[in-house]
Amino acid sequence: MHGTGVTFLVGKCLHCTSGRMNYGGLCAVSDASGCSMVALLHTGAAKFPRNLLPRVRQAVCSLLPAGVLKGYGSIVSRKLASHGFGASMAAMSSFPPQRYHYFLVLDFEATCDKPQIHPQEIIEFPILKLNGRTMEIESTFHMYVQPVVHPQLTPFCTELTGIIQGMVDGQPSLQQVLERVDEWMAKEGLLDPSVKSIFVTCGDWDLKVMLPGQCQYLGLPVADYFKQWINLKKAYSFAMGSWPKNGLLDMNKGLNLQHIGRPHSGIDDCKNIANIMKTLAHRGFIFKQTSKPF
Repeated sequence: MHGTGVTFLVGKCLHCTSGRMNYGGLCAVSDASGCSMVALLHTGAAKFPRNLLPRVRQAVCSLLPAGVLKGYGSIVSRKLASHGFGASMAAMSSFPPQRYHYFLVLDFEATCDKPQIHPQEIIEFPILKLNGRTMEIESTFHMYVQPVVHPQLTPFCTELTGIIQGMVDGQPSLQQVLERVDEWMAKEGLLDPSVKSIFVTCGDWDLKVMLPGQCQYLGLPVADYFKQWINLKKAYSFAMGSWPKNGLLDMNKGLNLQHIGRPHSGIDDCKNIANIMKTLAHRGFIFKQTSKPF
């Protein structure tokens, strides 16, 4: 790649004897004009070993002169991608490292009316598995739930959520859905102790009030993984310096994002949460748990 001060070579490096730098397969030297040259040694495979990606990024960043990295960051990413670095390298250069391998974006919809009915029951149970490195959605869990205390949805509930009676009739009970959530978590590798994941909600209501309240009413246990979460409203206020009174609508507006889908659709709300998280991560925000231990 010429004209940027950096040259990428694939094949045998002729400069390894220079002693300038060596990153375990990455050699860097300076040419006569003071520009830097990076040589990526041939690995015998289309993709560079994952364990060397941080070293590559470190080398590229250290070799580019001040002011050049910003202007040529996208060129460097495309060049690396052409040698098999792909999304991994692009993600590393776009996002700071997060504290979690995965974020589990959740947004319940529940039975409701004016005045409010009691107890409320979950009728939509969506989860998006968000990769903490790329901030992209990797998997989706989405089920509707049959309410049992108030099995008939009110007109207010249908108007608010878009959920009609036929979408919940004959669906699994909350107990059955929770069992399927656990199966999905296991299938996705989220129950592995070495994998760090955390739920993300728009507010504390979903996991502080709604789920434990309904489980208590029905005599069901609450899995430990539901007992810690990130309240996106708090995360947004930390990042942006203002509290989003109107939730997702205010956060999308504050970040100049287009609202996705229908408000108060659980799965659409999850997509908006994921999009807001990705945007904040792009800006360098590191997400941390906001809930207090039970």
